[in-house]
Amino acid sequence: MMKYRGNGLIVQKNRAKSNGEFVCASPVLPKVCCRVPAVSYNCSMISLKEYFHLDPTVHFLNHGSYGATPKPVFEAYQRWQLRLETQPVLFLGREFYRLIRESREALGEYLHASGDDLVYIPNATHGVNIVARSLDLQPGDEILTSDHEYGACDYTWEFVCGRTGAMYIHQPIPLPVRTEEEIVEQFWLGVTPRTRVIYLSHITSSTALRLPVEELCRRARQAGILTIIDAAHSPGQIPFDLQQLGADLVFGNCHKWMMAPKGAAFLYARREIQDLIHPLVVSWGYHPTPDIASGSRFVDILQWTGTRDPTAALVVPDAIHFLQEHDWDAVRRTCHNLLREALERVCDLTGLPPLYPLDSDFYSQMAIAQLPKCDLALLKSRLYEESRVEVPLIEWQDRQFVRISIQGYNSREDVDALLTGLATLLPQLS
Repeated sequence: MMKYRGNGLIVQKNRAKSNGEFVCASPVLPKVCCRVPAVSYNCSMISLKEYFHLDPTVHFLNHGSYGATPKPVFEAYQRWQLRLETQPVLFLGREFYRLIRESREALGEYLHASGDDLVYIPNATHGVNIVARSLDLQPGDEILTSDHEYGACDYTWEFVCGRTGAMYIHQPIPLPVRTEEEIVEQFWLGVTPRTRVIYLSHITSSTALRLPVEELCRRARQAGILTIIDAAHSPGQIPFDLQQLGADLVFGNCHKWMMAPKGAAFLYARREIQDLIHPLVVSWGYHPTPDIASGSRFVDILQWTGTRDPTAALVVPDAIHFLQEHDWDAVRRTCHNLLREALERVCDLTGLPPLYPLDSDFYSQMAIAQLPKCDLALLKSRLYEESRVEVPLIEWQDRQFVRISIQGYNSREDVDALLTGLATLLPQLS
């Protein structure tokens, strides 16, 4: 019936793997109609393709894994690298602290936070390691999370709990989802008097589900529970306001949906709890001299960890400018419409119901659709080899999905290639 191919195959039961999450078991619902009205398709997306270095022979439907950097942003990145190599001592020894402060301030304006409450880090996994290893967890303390979390971050918490005696508790959130209220109540059933931390993804990786973290953070604040949010997929994919989110600690990527170079991510901490954070690597910021001190202990202890190339972070303002210059709010809406159409077509092909209401904001530019049981590894390889489609296939809680990302460079032609491939290969491999 269907055909699929992709970049990152994720096959794992009850555990998230790289670029994926888990799924909780829920009964298969009877088939429902997922037909939606025809969506408007902005042909200007086709012109956006010229801004990317992506292989034109590949139908790239996996922006969610590693992102893709537009040419103007990548060129700015190379200029920064050349400037670094032209005079490394001047750049790293005397200019770095001013330059990184200016970049943090630009990021803070974009995320609606003070630059002194943000620090650049290499990636979101680095962020969860800083936070989890900073906490003074005791035996019996509970960290409550969902069963949709990213595997590398799960492993971090398991490692920390193994050393401290704390407990990492997965609260199921069944698919399909229907309302935010149901998710909030279902998750809150996992809260106990021993719950010290709530850790959640804002948009999950494997199941591409936007969780109602704003309401959960509000409840947690009232209950005196620390909140930590993995926003790896949020900035750039949805309007993102750290103040409205209301979390104590947030880490996220700039290289995914903001389209900055790889190696640009951030950690945010509400000022009132910044003293909880300790560095993974102790360096000069532990006792900063006046010429390098930022005025924020949080920034000082984290932003310099030794010699490295900081230019990916310095390019973040260029990435923000690219988004603004190309009216990315409108691009996102167009991408969402095309993704909704893709979900409808996969549902029609498989006869399986959608996993979120198609007219909801449970998804934005990345979503999953259920597949019939098949040999995912072979389906992935043949989709890529025969149809040149790059897209992740995921096994979660003994169910199989295709995760589709639609970015500004994608077109209906990419979706057509995926559907044609699935239609050809699924009958052979199911």
